[in-house]
Amino acid sequence: MEITLFDPIDAHLHVRENALLKAVLRYSSEPFSAAVIMPNLSKPLIDTPTTLEYEEEILNHSSNFKPLMSLYFNDGLTLEELQRAHEKGIRFLKLYPKGMTTNAQNGTSDLLGEKTLEVLENAQKLGFILCVHAEQAGFCLDKEFLCHSVLETFTLSFPKLKIIIEHLSDWRSIALIEKHDNLYATLTLHHISMTLDDLLGGSLNPHCFCKPLIKTKKDQERLLSLALKAHPKISFGSDSAPHFVSKKHSANIPAGIFSAPILLPALCELFEKHNALENLQAFISDNAKKIYALDNLPNKKAHLSKKPFIVPTHTLCLNEKIAILRGGETLSWNLQEIA
Repeated sequence: MEITLFDPIDAHLHVRENALLKAVLRYSSEPFSAAVIMPNLSKPLIDTPTTLEYEEEILNHSSNFKPLMSLYFNDGLTLEELQRAHEKGIRFLKLYPKGMTTNAQNGTSDLLGEKTLEVLENAQKLGFILCVHAEQAGFCLDKEFLCHSVLETFTLSFPKLKIIIEHLSDWRSIALIEKHDNLYATLTLHHISMTLDDLLGGSLNPHCFCKPLIKTKKDQERLLSLALKAHPKISFGSDSAPHFVSKKHSANIPAGIFSAPILLPALCELFEKHNALENLQAFISDNAKKIYALDNLPNKKAHLSKKPFIVPTHTLCLNEKIAILRGGETLSWNLQEIA
């Protein structure tokens, strides 16, 4: 059995910086045509010049790959700065509630404040897409649900602004997406295939710790159903986020799952298991092209076959290990060729 996926798109990707970028970028830039690149670096991408510098770094270490750059939402995003970014081809704003995930200490503390709403009004005028880490302070399994009132305010106040709930994790958000025409979402491999049991059902597995948390079986099954039918308001976004094993095994574990090396084989395996391979093309590419109005992307064909693929346990950077999701396991699908 074989399948060819055309122009795969990852609508949510972390490729880090410097040596770590060089070590992990190829796992995404080779099989994927494009990816929405996250701006929460150690020095956040808060303006156009730093964002363009980062784009150049990515382009210097990849080929036939389009990084879709995003700006880190902040109070300094004046109309002039947004216009400057738009003129340079930057179309995405990423809003992080303060302290909710990795490198979100510079995030937005007042989500419905006057300055936040002013930036959103200007973003709507210019045609930006707003990507939201949709969590608010509260019980860890309810953080996404607790953000619903903010999302409703955004969607109703700015009806022409496309808003993306990044890494959808709570089944209760599905009704919200279906209620509002301008609200969409991305889904990760881990949220549609894993539950809290994978994180802490046996021994604690730090390599399955992410934000938002993987949740209950009900959440996983409802989200998987969206992916399997390639719901038109849902696109694939891996949220692949590499960390050194030394940090993952520390007392202060950073959130993030490095899934990039297995994405296409694992998705093929999952969709085939549920007799939905015919919908994988829409989930992995076609939906994103429509939602984000993407064109002129590098043409790419990923050929996969049903042959065993033993997942490496890790990759290396500066003699440090980066653990790969499902490392040591054997997947039933293998990425054979990229053309």
